[in-house]
Amino acid sequence: MLTLSTSTTPPAEKKPHREPTAHERTRRTSFRPDIEGLRAIAVLLVVLGHAGVPFLTGGYVGVDVFFVISGFLITSLLLRELADTGSISIRRFYARRAVRLLPASAVVIVATVAAAWFWLPPTRFTSILTDAVASGFYAINYRLAVLGTDYLASDDEPSPLQHFWSLAVEEQYYIVWPLLLLSIAVMWRHRRGSMTGPVTVALVAVAGSSFYLSVVQTSASAPWAYFGIHTRAWELALGALLAVFAAQATRIPRVLAGPLGGVGVALIFGAAVLFDGATVFPGYLALLPVSGTVLVIAAGCADRGSVVHSLLGVKPMQWIGKLSYGWYLWHWPVLMIGPYALGVEASVPVNLGLVLLGLAISLASYRLIENPVRHRRSLTSKPWRGIGLGFALSSMVVVVSLLAGLVAPSTTGTGEETEIAVDELTQEDLTDALTAAAGVRNVPVNLTPSLDEVGADLPRTYPDRCHLDFDEVSTEASCRYGDPDADQTMVLFGDSHAAHWFPALESIATDQGWELVNLTKSACPASDVVTYSSLFKRDYDECEQWRDESLELMQDIEPDMVVMATSDASSPAEEENADQVWVDGFVDSFRTVADDDTELFYLADTPNFEEKVPDCVAANLDGVSRCTADQADVVLQPDRRDMVTEALDAEDVTVVDPLPWFCAADTCPVVLGNVLMYRDSHHMTSTYSEFISPLLSKALQITDDRDPA
Repeated sequence: MLTLSTSTTPPAEKKPHREPTAHERTRRTSFRPDIEGLRAIAVLLVVLGHAGVPFLTGGYVGVDVFFVISGFLITSLLLRELADTGSISIRRFYARRAVRLLPASAVVIVATVAAAWFWLPPTRFTSILTDAVASGFYAINYRLAVLGTDYLASDDEPSPLQHFWSLAVEEQYYIVWPLLLLSIAVMWRHRRGSMTGPVTVALVAVAGSSFYLSVVQTSASAPWAYFGIHTRAWELALGALLAVFAAQATRIPRVLAGPLGGVGVALIFGAAVLFDGATVFPGYLALLPVSGTVLVIAAGCADRGSVVHSLLGVKPMQWIGKLSYGWYLWHWPVLMIGPYALGVEASVPVNLGLVLLGLAISLASYRLIENPVRHRRSLTSKPWRGIGLGFALSSMVVVVSLLAGLVAPSTTGTGEETEIAVDELTQEDLTDALTAAAGVRNVPVNLTPSLDEVGADLPRTYPDRCHLDFDEVSTEASCRYGDPDADQTMVLFGDSHAAHWFPALESIATDQGWELVNLTKSACPASDVVTYSSLFKRDYDECEQWRDESLELMQDIEPDMVVMATSDASSPAEEENADQVWVDGFVDSFRTVADDDTELFYLADTPNFEEKVPDCVAANLDGVSRCTADQADVVLQPDRRDMVTEALDAEDVTVVDPLPWFCAADTCPVVLGNVLMYRDSHHMTSTYSEFISPLLSKALQITDDRDPA
């Protein structure tokens, strides 16, 4: 057993009996009902916030409450062990963690995988299996941080295992903290005096550096700030600091303790009510729920008769607090999978019913799994058994995930093999095909791209890194395609809704002997406006810089043709008269590149579906017509669309409306023959983009006999 005495007394020499110090008496205090009630507040905020309760848009701060509680309780246990035995058993610590946490979490992961197999779209299954493995080894926070900065994943539904990120952060912290505390004990064992000083220094260093990183990272990359251990460790460290100074907290005058607890609760609820999904978080603002939690716990050290302490100690709060871990584990998979299983649309009433179902499941889990396992002395008295159990459970999650991958639900169509054979595509041909496609029920067996491969059916500008990601700003003049010796040059400019036209334009450029310069960037509209980035939680400065450089480059190139396109889901950051600001921005962009020898084209936006098309198709292999939509439902901001068209017509910009290439008779199918038209809810597949290139070529008036400008 890995232990270390912190005393200079020889091991064989029996220590004389002494009265415990005030600090030791504090750490030997009995069960804290106020902390159990605080757990209830934390889980209620998270669960009700996830359920969509309107006044709890910032319910996610419940996780911050959990972090502080965890830091306080775990550090209290470690300090108590040092005081009582003069040593820390690292093996016993990890055994307790494994026995307490892993049985319930492993069951939740396996149950979620099984439920996903039965009820979720098959296209999501592989990703969920990856999430399961990452969750089993408490690493999913980093997977989510990577996905959060990946534009190609921005259209994905939340993972039913996403909530495991907070458990991952805690466990990563506790891989380091006990070892750091033990290291301090090693260095301090031959010195006189308390270890409070060096422990405090260590915790202040951790908290200070982590808080600094949280503030900096939140403005640079919100997903990494939200999910990272490096930006969350300060919250656990503050809880640990409170544990170190718990004895001093007992000396807070009772006349102050009660109000401090009230202020703490107010800070927590204030954050939950005032914050929402657009709040720049964690950063500075995480101080509200974190400091509120510290105040409540500190007040409870001094006064256990206050109103706050009494309210937190009522039976319902104690009961919910006792089930908080299990409820947290179960509520999210139930919320994410429940609507699919029941065949209903998610709504606040439905979600409230589902979280109550999650509570019932957590009660069963508590009685049948959590309690029986964690109270089995053989697993904690002999640490290797507990650690072995943890390793076995994590391994089971991996094995189950691998085996589930072998029997993944089918994504192959049930219809007959078919193919679109058109020598020279015309609008009449396409309209007839779209009309017929709206009535097709069975997905063809030779769907192209297949549902398993549709995510990779991207314009080549993505792997070539000529389509820039969120944080990239350098405009590459070398991103040239088509005929490099051509006399005529066209430029494609805009966001990802410009980029999905690249396969069509590249086909045209190659066939007609043009050079194609690609200037596209994720979520950055061609309209010269300031936009807000939900990823960075600030103005999208990278977009403005890239746009300015790209417009300047186009002036240097002096192209024969400029083609701009942009998603209508974008809007200016300026809310007042936003539509006119958007229109004026397009006019400014086109005027910047206008030249007597340059033809200007604007491709209006393509359809935007509510659901990811591949997911819908996979869930309706024998009824794909359920995925079709009315044209009016897939056209975003139609009034602003008309305003842009009118303004650009006045600027001698040719506006191309592509809707007839996607919809017929006011109906928009998603599969045409054997071609899958969309790779998500609003981007064309490259296959379909290239398929309609003859129509785009005619719209751009590019023909074989066109004279060079």
